[in-house]
Amino acid sequence: METQAASIHSYDPLVIPGLLQTPAYAAAVIEETHPHITAEQAATRLEVRLRRQHRAHHPARPFRLWVVLDESALHRAVGTADVMCEQLEHLNRLGAQPHITVQVLPHTAGAHPGASGQFCILTFPDSDAGVVYLERFTSNLYLEKPADRLPYHLMYDHLQAQALSLEQSRRFIRDTMRLHTRSS
Repeated sequence: METQAASIHSYDPLVIPGLLQTPAYAAAVIEETHPHITAEQAATRLEVRLRRQHRAHHPARPFRLWVVLDESALHRAVGTADVMCEQLEHLNRLGAQPHITVQVLPHTAGAHPGASGQFCILTFPDSDAGVVYLERFTSNLYLEKPADRLPYHLMYDHLQAQALSLEQSRRFIRDTMRLHTRSS
């Protein structure tokens, strides 16, 4: 569905979304969140995750990607300190591209509508139809009915409003990168 999407709005409270992950960060996320899979299965998951990114970074056909990240996703140590620094630098570079927006939802925002977990809203060209995608540990859920999608659109609007501005988010990510550098 991502290949057909005109835009993706993503909220993630725990990790950097797959479309914005570096190879090292993605490998660490897969390894650390799926300890039961084989090395071959992990390699396949990594290959699929990185292949999904091609469209997001394709200069001729990018979709609009707007990501709201909970501050926790920036502080959560995934892999080594070097992996985290590389990931945060990558996140800031991507967020500077015109078709990618990255906002940070700081802890100071308090309780918020995204407390229920990760979700993505995909919209498609020339269509009012869309899909809300919920990624879970053993399966994924796709919500297509307007009545099921509407609460997620409203929730995302609230998350965007509570998140830091784009410049504040870039500065926050840079400051967080410095914290990871000092901890190594």
